[in-house]
Amino acid sequence: MAECIFCMVASGEIPANVVYEDDMVVAFDDIAPQGPVHTLIIPRTHYAHLGDDVPDELLGRLLAVVPKVAESKGIAGSGYRVIINTGKDASQTVHHLHVHVIGGKPMSHGMVNFADA
Repeated sequence: MAECIFCMVASGEIPANVVYEDDMVVAFDDIAPQGPVHTLIIPRTHYAHLGDDVPDELLGRLLAVVPKVAESKGIAGSGYRVIINTGKDASQTVHHLHVHVIGGKPMSHGMVNFADA
């Protein structure tokens, strides 16, 4: 998609602090981090969200890269959170499938930023 900011990151049109890349995915630091470590892993191919008929091989690659990112960012031993937001109600703000890897400090157990039901 020509207007998708993550597609532009994946193609190199927009610079990013890339921490991992291969032929299927790119991982880069979030520009608005929610913790000391906040890295995004995106597919090079545009898929709007997790329910967008993403091939099993790509889903596996996205998750297989998580421990590699955690190791490279120094949080593999202490722990990290992995999040995939899907759709408006989950606060997905960029409609290109992406995995958040967040860590570097202790986190609470509860969910945050839910609207009143």
